[in-house]
Amino acid sequence: MAKTVAILGVPMDLGQGRRGVDMGPSALRYSRLQEAMEAIGHEVIDLGDVDVPVVESLHLDSHREHGGMVYLETIAHACEETIRRLGELAPEVFPVVLGGDHSIAMGSVTGCSRGERTGLLWIDAHGDFNVPDTSPSGNIHGMPLAALCGFGEARLVDLGWAGPKIRPEEVVVIGARSLDREEKGLLRQAGVMVYTMTEVDRFGLVRIAEEALRKLSHLPRVHVSLDADVLDPEVAPGVGTPVPGGFTYREAHLLMELFADARRVTSLDLVEVNPILDRENHTGRVMVELAASLLGKRIF
Repeated sequence: MAKTVAILGVPMDLGQGRRGVDMGPSALRYSRLQEAMEAIGHEVIDLGDVDVPVVESLHLDSHREHGGMVYLETIAHACEETIRRLGELAPEVFPVVLGGDHSIAMGSVTGCSRGERTGLLWIDAHGDFNVPDTSPSGNIHGMPLAALCGFGEARLVDLGWAGPKIRPEEVVVIGARSLDREEKGLLRQAGVMVYTMTEVDRFGLVRIAEEALRKLSHLPRVHVSLDADVLDPEVAPGVGTPVPGGFTYREAHLLMELFADARRVTSLDLVEVNPILDRENHTGRVMVELAASLLGKRIF
């Protein structure tokens, strides 16, 4: 079924310490994201980018607030603007939000929810479920999922409106293979369903996708937050925090195709593409192809 797709870029690299993911929205557009969506039959509107200051314009010493979290207020303002921009869209529009690092999800998931209960498929090598007391680095891109579930710094938890934006029991993490020790405890305590790469190898993605979608089947909205580092670095070299042992090219497409077949997904993030570390924009092209599979492209 044809959709109206709205693209919004959030060129953020302030949530982590490695430069380059702020160019992710440009890399994805350069990889012909809009043309790929239109080829499937969707109408596409590009809303441009949220304004995010470049790191060189900021003073690090004045941005270490609240337990050492770096650039907290700047990140919060960008997420608030993301929420505002997405909130202006008609309810039937399918938003595709381009990162930037994964801290943008605090804005994208909240904005795409339209205030309704929303299930979250977090496709990522990492859990991103740290809070300031557990984070080894203070980098906010390791905290967005916890903040969305209501844990951690109040400034992040209360973005958009006060309190959690999603329920932990309505979150499914798929593809995890790099979790901090205390983060694991928080995920278990919160009740988040986590499928690590061990489960992917043991049970296969068909079973995992079916279980995940069944768990979220009662919800009016389902958001997919797709981090490029869920892919193996051989498939996607241009990512912010690469971790060996990830999805193959076909595994990633299969998962997106299974989600598409269920016709439950209502919004999408594409995050953590780093063109500086990439080879001829290969990672950007792969992510565009995965987005196309999620939105209905088929081999036959």
